[in-house]
Amino acid sequence: MLVLEYKIRAKQKQLSAIDEAIRTMQFVRNKCLRYWEDNPGTSKYDLNKLCRLLSHQFSWANKLNSQARQAAAETGAKVRTWAAINRFYKNCRHPIQGKKGYPKYQKNNRSVEYKNTGWKLDPNTKKHITFTDKNGIGRVKLVGSRDICFYSPDQIKRVRIVRRADGYYCQFCIDIEVKEDLQPTKRVVGLDLGLAHFFTDSNGEKVENPRFLKKGEQELKRFQRQVSRKEKGSSNRKKARKRLARKHLSISRQRVEHAKRVARCVCQSNDLIAYEDRRPSPNSIRAGKRRRIPRLQVRNLVKNHNLAKSISDVAWYQFRVWLEYFAFKFGKVTVAVPPHYTSQECSNCGRIVKKGLSTRTHTCQCGANLCRDENAAINILKKGLSTAGHVGTHAWGELASTLVESVLSEQADSVNQESHAL
Repeated sequence: MLVLEYKIRAKQKQLSAIDEAIRTMQFVRNKCLRYWEDNPGTSKYDLNKLCRLLSHQFSWANKLNSQARQAAAETGAKVRTWAAINRFYKNCRHPIQGKKGYPKYQKNNRSVEYKNTGWKLDPNTKKHITFTDKNGIGRVKLVGSRDICFYSPDQIKRVRIVRRADGYYCQFCIDIEVKEDLQPTKRVVGLDLGLAHFFTDSNGEKVENPRFLKKGEQELKRFQRQVSRKEKGSSNRKKARKRLARKHLSISRQRVEHAKRVARCVCQSNDLIAYEDRRPSPNSIRAGKRRRIPRLQVRNLVKNHNLAKSISDVAWYQFRVWLEYFAFKFGKVTVAVPPHYTSQECSNCGRIVKKGLSTRTHTCQCGANLCRDENAAINILKKGLSTAGHVGTHAWGELASTLVESVLSEQADSVNQESHAL
């Protein structure tokens, strides 16, 4: 699945029609959620029937395309009704895997989604789309570098209009194969994510943490003060809020682009990437009881108020999402390993060496003396290779043993050289 995004250029009347379609989408979604609360045992087919009844009951709801109303009640996105209900039921069965996540009513919906009807591409100009429902959006211009007419209409499964701080965007979900064939590099790497550096790999290479929020924090504070000084409900306050929202959006885009660029480089340079799994293991639930096991999760780490802002700014989960995406695209292997004791265990002899967060160097009795993050990355690589060796579809068994031996031999040579130098 490929998603192409274009910015929309339209008149103010058309933008008001888009806002009306977004509000209708939110209304249908909230009505479906209320119907599910009042009628236990409701299925997604009952919600689809409710969408049809709402179009007869409210004339302004009938202006929105029928498939767009159904998309508000289905599983097209996490914010849609049945997707939120399914997630709630799943988390109730396995409460340790996440929060219960009871579905909430939407207050600020920002998108409307069309399926196969309600829109039509202009084959002559190639960068225009016409929305044919009764909302009156009409023909709008698409600003972007990609040619959407290169793909057939049968390949376009969804068309979504998204409202952001800097304007309106049109997204096309295209059903095509996104894989690329690359030559094997015969290299593997383990990644240890951190705050001092974005990550440290098992080869000792480090990627600097860009800290986009910290760099733009002064400007954000200035915009926030401008919002606080303005009178509530005034047009000047709305303008100040837009400036603040655009700055937050700019920082968010910087994080995404950085994670995308680094993840692509890592996947192109290695055949196997091992990283920390920050989700709890499914084996932690046994006999219906919750076992408290040590686990490293972002939502637990941000409870430390001294580091919460830095942890949120580094965007580890965003990097993992793009890492898995590019690994699938390039045909590479990603292995998520348990993070327990990767920083405390010695990568040379396996002895547990207790150390606090302020201790940045790993020193062991066996003579190993290296960076704490590099030691953790080597341990993550070992666990990833041992895990991948059990996968029958990949011939990683022999590769795992040889690579682990090579890592240990290189580390032992470096320890001997340091001892001779001393």
